[in-house]
Amino acid sequence: MTPEMRDRLRPFRAEAIARGIPADDVERWLTTARPCATLTPDGEGPVVGRFGGPLLLPADVPDPAHPFVASIDLAALPAGATDLPLPADGHLLLFAYPEVDDDTMGSVVHVPAGTAVVERDKLAWDSFGWEHNVAMMEAFPQGPLRVTADVSLPCHKVLPLPDGRPLPGHPRSEELVAVWESTRAGIAPVGPLQIGGYADEEAIESDPVANAVPCAVKAAQASGWDGPVSDDVADWVLLADWQVDAEGWEGATVHWVIQREDLAARRFDRAFTSVYHNP
Repeated sequence: MTPEMRDRLRPFRAEAIARGIPADDVERWLTTARPCATLTPDGEGPVVGRFGGPLLLPADVPDPAHPFVASIDLAALPAGATDLPLPADGHLLLFAYPEVDDDTMGSVVHVPAGTAVVERDKLAWDSFGWEHNVAMMEAFPQGPLRVTADVSLPCHKVLPLPDGRPLPGHPRSEELVAVWESTRAGIAPVGPLQIGGYADEEAIESDPVANAVPCAVKAAQASGWDGPVSDDVADWVLLADWQVDAEGWEGATVHWVIQREDLAARRFDRAFTSVYHNP
């Protein structure tokens, strides 16, 4: 954890100590802190992308199978805003269908800087032309996204196991998550789109990334992904979180996850998208 991150988390530490949580437990929890980039339509940070806008892809990239959500200019992200091995430049395009299903509900495309692109039909994924899907696209947010370099702590407190064990080494995890919930707004307010850090959603007990991993492994086996797929959550990272604010889809959260090695190798075709929806 950087000195800047530790300084920003001082209100969290002070509140945790005030609630009677032992200092050693608080310090152990603070070692889990991760940097993240929070993207919002307002704020004072630089513009690093946008919700919606034209869908620009290389001619040889097939039409994505899900709606276009956002584009991020990776070169515009502040240095050290995340601990992810992201490309230094180009645009990261995020696609998602924000409703629950058994299969992956989105995808990620990286368009390297300088690549020739052509504009695509943003409804090409909907071969049936259903009014429901047209309404969804019309409800999606639009406009520039500004970045704030933030810090992220776990929003979950148990492992995704039937007995709901606390996080390893953190027996006071439930109390510490409650402290984060009460102090987060003054430290790192939630934004509609987050790059890196910890996953969050409306009703959370266990880690959404950990919950997504067995589904990702199953999908990889079914579709015959090329290369190894790990069932160890430690090998996976949160690429992005979208807290959906679209009429009719409130309460939905989209999580794009990827194996760290795949991210470093620019294998964005091996990203997995999960959705939490509480209609």
